[in-house]
Amino acid sequence: MKDNIAYCGLDCEKCQAYIATKNNDDELREKTAELWSRLNNVEITKEMINCEGCRGKGVKTPYCQNLCEIRKCALKNHYDNCGKCADAKTCEKIAPIISTNNVARKNLGLSGN
Repeated sequence: MKDNIAYCGLDCEKCQAYIATKNNDDELREKTAELWSRLNNVEITKEMINCEGCRGKGVKTPYCQNLCEIRKCALKNHYDNCGKCADAKTCEKIAPIISTNNVARKNLGLSGN
C-alpha cells in the first residue's frame, strides 16, 4: 500500500490540505479553510490547513490528528489500515467512506467482497 493512503483508504495525496502543505501554498490553504468552514459549519483557519498524511509522522490537520475516529481506532488496534480489521465491512466508523468510494474500498483490499 502506498504510504499516503489513509487508514480509511482515501488517498491523502488528493487532499487539499496535503497538497497545500507539500507545495507551501498559502492561497490553497485559505481557499481550503473557507470551503471546509462552510461545509462543516465550524471555523477553520488557514493555519489549520497543514497535513503530511494520515499515516505519516509529520503535521496533521486538527481533525486528522485529534478527532478522526477511524484514525484513532486504527492506531489503538495497531492496524496499518482498516482493511486489516476483521470488522471493516460492518464497521460504522468507516461505512460512510467505503460505501460510497470504490477507490478507498479497493485501497483497503475490500473491493469485490
